[in-house]
Amino acid sequence: MKFTELNLRPELLEALGYMGFETATPVQEKAIPIILNNDDIIACAQTGTGKTGAFVLPILNKLIGKKDTNVDTLIIVPTRELAIQIEQQIQGLSYFISVGSMAIYGGGDGKDWSIQKDALTNGVDIVVATPGKLISHLKLGYVNFKHVKHLVLDEADRMLDMGFIDDLKTIMSHLPKERQNLMFSATMPNNIKDLAKRFMKNPKEIAFAVSKPAAGVTQKMYMSHENQKIGVLTHILKERKDFDSIIVFTSSKMKVSDIVRSLRKGGFKATGISSNLDQDRREEVLRGFRSKRIRILVATDVMSRGIDIKEINMVVNYDVPHDAEDYVHRVGRTARANTKGEAFTLINEKDMHKVRKIERLIETKFEKLAPPEALGPGPEWSEKSNFKGGGNRNKRHFHKKKKGPRKPQGNKPAGNSGAKK
Repeated sequence: MKFTELNLRPELLEALGYMGFETATPVQEKAIPIILNNDDIIACAQTGTGKTGAFVLPILNKLIGKKDTNVDTLIIVPTRELAIQIEQQIQGLSYFISVGSMAIYGGGDGKDWSIQKDALTNGVDIVVATPGKLISHLKLGYVNFKHVKHLVLDEADRMLDMGFIDDLKTIMSHLPKERQNLMFSATMPNNIKDLAKRFMKNPKEIAFAVSKPAAGVTQKMYMSHENQKIGVLTHILKERKDFDSIIVFTSSKMKVSDIVRSLRKGGFKATGISSNLDQDRREEVLRGFRSKRIRILVATDVMSRGIDIKEINMVVNYDVPHDAEDYVHRVGRTARANTKGEAFTLINEKDMHKVRKIERLIETKFEKLAPPEALGPGPEWSEKSNFKGGGNRNKRHFHKKKKGPRKPQGNKPAGNSGAKK
């Protein structure tokens, strides 16, 4: 469907044309009419489907001709990178209309705080904020959200995963009860549905199944003990010296530094990005990666969603993501816009159950490659494993006992199934 068929104002259509956009994505085609009709919405669609445009365009459409400076729209996101990106998209799409926006996030200095405070005190049409920093401002009493008409929760599942549920409740307590609520999420677990029931009114639901990685992605998996992973990663990088844009995903901030240090010792120019860096440094790293000055970027999952970086040659999952959907998000960083790319995943003995989940989700069986011979044998792949996903990851599994008199203590975990991750 063309944007010209979606009842958007000429000023917005002009901006879209200037930016080279003519055709709406499926989520935009479904969501924009619902939002223009002032209905609440729950939209389930993954990164890269045009979710930001799906809520920004109809909100901007409503703001054309707005006279006052009150905050009209509050967009809550899990990370500062996503806040910056959405605010930049708002600036681009509102080029031909008079709409002000401000991104509120942590990691800056006193000057940033003053600019944010000024916007929240004097009013700005759209606020894009991370929960923690916004609450810091709310606690000081000068924020006026009495006139908010639209609340958007973007990447709602990620915010709940990061433990922001109480922060979200606190923020909502400062908003008018009569407002339009828009929730966008890549997945729709039960806790998202429960949250929606608490604050939404008869929401319209649209959902798009988690798609498989793009056809242009070549996916390979190496069986690797933890102490073999750097060696396997080095082997992969040496074979692809012509690739100029590579992301290595790992599970923790501590590992980012370790991997970068090991790669540099091996002669690779690698740079890490995580929440340990201040905001200026993070933005500098992202600019360097976008411009290809940084060839290898080692990152946590903060980079797997909502960050628009094109023409990435290769993604390496140094650690298998806990959620199968996150594999799709990570791999989705490469082979965009009909290009080609490669994705490698390193599997240790504890992560086989996660890989099986991924295979079920995207309906693909992967070939499991052995590490380079010089590194020695890796773990053997098994279709069954004692390590189970989901639930309480610290839960221990015991052999079943026959009924009878209870014995004092002495039960031991079966095999290695109780090992903590």
